[in-house]
Amino acid sequence: MKVTGTVRRSDLEGGHWVMETEKGVHYQLEGEVALLKDGQRAELTGELDKNRMGIGMMGAYFRVKKVHAL
Repeated sequence: MKVTGTVRRSDLEGGHWVMETEKGVHYQLEGEVALLKDGQRAELTGELDKNRMGIGMMGAYFRVKKVHAL
């Protein structure tokens, strides 16, 4: 699955990465996030995990496998 949007860093509960897609959907990111930058536009390739819950409550989890900066 590929999603395109803007990546943001949230400091909530120790910090996590979030993507807001062009359609306004939010995903909490995990996996290959080391090269992400706050405010970066990107296309992310990975897997969606709608059944996982977390403390950030920023949307469904998206496990990033590949980042393509736009």
